[in-house]
Amino acid sequence: MKRRSFLSMSAAASASLWLPRTLGAQAVTSPAFQIPALRRGYGKLLILVELKGGNDGLNTVIPFADPAYYRLRKNIGVKREQAIQLDGRTALHPSLEPLMPLWQSGQLAIIQGVGYAQPNLSHFRSIQIWDTAARSDQYLHDGWLARAFRSASVPAGCAADGVVIGSAEMGPLTHCPDAKALAGPKRIAGAEKYIANDGGRPRPMQHAAQLTTAFPCSAFGASIETAMQLLAAGDMPRAETEKGEGVAAIRLTLNGFDTHQNQPYRHRSLLKQLAEGLAAMRSALTELGRWNDTLVMTYGEFGRHPRENDSNGTDHGTVAPHFILGGRVLGGLHGAPPELGRLDGRGNLPVGVDFRRLYATVLTRWWRLDAPAILRQRFEPLPLLRV
Repeated sequence: MKRRSFLSMSAAASASLWLPRTLGAQAVTSPAFQIPALRRGYGKLLILVELKGGNDGLNTVIPFADPAYYRLRKNIGVKREQAIQLDGRTALHPSLEPLMPLWQSGQLAIIQGVGYAQPNLSHFRSIQIWDTAARSDQYLHDGWLARAFRSASVPAGCAADGVVIGSAEMGPLTHCPDAKALAGPKRIAGAEKYIANDGGRPRPMQHAAQLTTAFPCSAFGASIETAMQLLAAGDMPRAETEKGEGVAAIRLTLNGFDTHQNQPYRHRSLLKQLAEGLAAMRSALTELGRWNDTLVMTYGEFGRHPRENDSNGTDHGTVAPHFILGGRVLGGLHGAPPELGRLDGRGNLPVGVDFRRLYATVLTRWWRLDAPAILRQRFEPLPLLRV
């Protein structure tokens, strides 16, 4: 399958590409589907999950032992007895319970205090900074993944550099000529053979691989299902010595995190979708034999203000925690825990980890690329991977 014919392959393609519905643990561990040794470069997949709108980090990863948390959030703070305790001072929102098997197996890393210096609290400008890996006073036009793929080309055997599912915006793949989008009514030619739109909800591909994994009944869950079916159809290693034809990166989006009003219910629903979606993704990637060579990372334009507002919500803030998960992830708490006694002049949390350190980790330690050249500055990778 050629790169530029990625989404126009006919429905009559070889049946050998489709996974049987009965594929399970036994099939994955058979000799034909053994996970190969960790490959250099783009043999390893990156899945980005954008938390669009700015996720409230303090109600996601909760500093329950800090009395200031409950002073700042008298109405919307998550009660200690309801939270899922991780250690003596940190807990997860109860809606994230589906992620606990990942946490307990050491395959979920939580990086706290992620942001950047001189933060911009405009949705448009801040996500532009994240997508391009720019400084707050620097305007770059191409996405950081586009620069990565330009610096070291994805092998010709791959169908595309990257795929965006669930959004019309290319984000970190902006100005990447070999990136594809599966979103909205203006899909690229041939996309209808792989994804259709039914009342705004993506529908699984016709004649697609059938996975035994159950996906959440939401737009986000449907996007994950589409991504996994694309991997199953064209990216699965068919033998230990034969590389499948796939993509280097997939970007998914979960909308709705701009919780200025009535946050508790909305945030609970969003985190439930996130946790169930990530858990389903792990199951599908395991079923495909891809869990050990996939890295999943959340990101978003900013966090929320530590103090609740008068509408039982939170306004735009600075830092937030982010999740990285995968079979080769070094799990646990990383980064800088929130210090609510050190708020800045606007009442926001100080930055603990520059977000470009996450990108440097992906570029240097996952893909082994020249991160300083791509990011146009040197950032120290984080110790998040068992590689």
